[in-house]
Amino acid sequence: MKSLVTGGAGFIGSHIVDKLISLGHEVIVIDNETSQVHNNFYYNNNAKYYKLDIADYENTKDLYVNVDYVFHCAAESRIQPSINNPLLAVRTNTLGTATVLQCAREAGVKKVMYSSTSSAYGRVNEPPLKETMQDDCLNPYSVSKVAGEKLCKMYTDLFGLKTVIFRYFNVYGPREPLKGPYAPVVGLFLRQHKAQEPLTIVPPGTQRRDFTHVNDVVSANILAMEKDDHNYYGTVFNVGTGTNHSVFELAHMISYNTIYTDPRLGEAKETLANNNKLKDTFGWNPTIKIEDYVKEHIND
Repeated sequence: MKSLVTGGAGFIGSHIVDKLISLGHEVIVIDNETSQVHNNFYYNNNAKYYKLDIADYENTKDLYVNVDYVFHCAAESRIQPSINNPLLAVRTNTLGTATVLQCAREAGVKKVMYSSTSSAYGRVNEPPLKETMQDDCLNPYSVSKVAGEKLCKMYTDLFGLKTVIFRYFNVYGPREPLKGPYAPVVGLFLRQHKAQEPLTIVPPGTQRRDFTHVNDVVSANILAMEKDDHNYYGTVFNVGTGTNHSVFELAHMISYNTIYTDPRLGEAKETLANNNKLKDTFGWNPTIKIEDYVKEHIND
C-alpha cells in the first residue's frame, strides 16, 4: 500500500506516518514546515518528504499518482492566529483542502481521511455534541475547516471520491505543539510546570474540554482506512472520549501554582463528544485517559 500524509511532519500527521510505516505502507509526506507552533518537525526515516504547499496544485499533483490513501492533516490549526490572519487560514484550510481533493480525484486515490475540528459546533449546541447538530463557526479557523468538510462531501457526492471526515476534540499527546501562548493547553501546562512557572489559565477556567489522546485519533484514521462501507463516505465522525474536564481540573492535576492570562475571543465554553457513531461504525474506543497521561508525565 502507498499512502500520502499532508502535514506529516507535524503533531497528528507524524503519528499517522509512524503508524502507516509500521503497517508496511510506502509513505509520502507533503508539509511546507511553516507552522510557528512547533519547536521542531518530526521525520520518519522510512518516509519520503516534500517541502511543498498543499494548495500548490502544479507542484503537488504528481505526488498523488499511484497513492492508495490520503490522510489530510495539514492546516492552519489554531483559533487565535486565524483571527489575526483570516486570509491565510482560508487559503490553507479551504483552498488547500480543495487542492488535495482534486489531486486525489485525478489520481484515482481510494480514500481520503480529512482532519477537521470540534470547533465547528461553536456555542449554540448543547453538549454532548452530535454530528447531526448545526454548525456554529465562531472564527476563521472553524469556518475554513468546515468549508473543507463541505468540499469532502461534495467530492464524494459529485465525483465519487471516498472521503471520511473527522472532527477532533482537543487532541493532546507526544509531539503536541509547545511554542507560544496559543499552544494546546495540556502540553502548555506540562511545559510550564517543568519550567517551575505558574500555569496560565484563560479566564474563566471553568470552560470544559474533551481531551483526546493522539493515539486514539490515529486509531480512528486507520480503522476508517481499513473499512469499506459506502454508507459513511462524505459524513462526519466525532473523535472524542465522551468525557470532559474543566481547565481548572486539568491545571490542578498538575499544579496549584496558577495565574490568569488574557481572555480569548471565538472559543466555545464546552466541548464534549457524542462518539456513538464512531464506535458503532468502526468499533473504535478511546484507550487513554487524560488523568493517566498527566500522572505519568508528572512522575517522569
